[in-house]
Amino acid sequence: MEIKGKLAVVTGAAVGIGRGIAQRLAAEGASVVLADIDVAGAEETRELIGDAARFVRTDMRDDDAVAELMSYEPQILVNNAGGGPELRPCFPDADVGRWTASLDLNLRAPMLTTQLALEPMRRAGGGVVINLGSTAGLGFGPHVSPEYSAAKAALIRLTATLGVLRESHQVRVNCVVPDWVATERGLAEQAELSDPGPPLIPLETLTDAVVNFIEDDSLAGRVILLDREQSPRLLG
Repeated sequence: MEIKGKLAVVTGAAVGIGRGIAQRLAAEGASVVLADIDVAGAEETRELIGDAARFVRTDMRDDDAVAELMSYEPQILVNNAGGGPELRPCFPDADVGRWTASLDLNLRAPMLTTQLALEPMRRAGGGVVINLGSTAGLGFGPHVSPEYSAAKAALIRLTATLGVLRESHQVRVNCVVPDWVATERGLAEQAELSDPGPPLIPLETLTDAVVNFIEDDSLAGRVILLDREQSPRLLG
């Protein structure tokens, strides 16, 4: 799919990865709807992009707000909003409301946006959904936030199962799974470590992966891992 002239919705677009993706899509010629609860950050993103961007304040855990966001009927949807492992306490110490809120943000929200996007995308002749996973959703070791890790694992698996939508709806769903990314926050956190390890993933590497998933019509239900120690590689 050609990006130029398309309408894209990017969730979690106020800072970091979401901002970088929104800027890249705008640079490629898309109009971008920025969704976030961080008004100041999202307005800054909008100003950085210019006339190609508009901001819609959206709590991704609010079904009505999500429905309003998806009424823009994008041809490109980037499910980037997420997070939560930095919040304490986590499962099993957190109460039910706290850990289910993480599942709602990291799994239920992208499922709902995708569901709402499908029919408008089909009517428009096709579309692309990009999910942002996490290496927390891979492997078999422990994670500080089991609910976050479980949600990201489910999102990765969900992406793979939705490969069939290319035939039924002309919608391709793919997932980018990054290791630690060189955002402003990521670099600040790395600087606090006594052993920072390998260099962080350049933000451009991540946005390249997003653009490739959108433009390459052969890719559906695929997952790409961006590893700090290896070249990007497709997992499925």
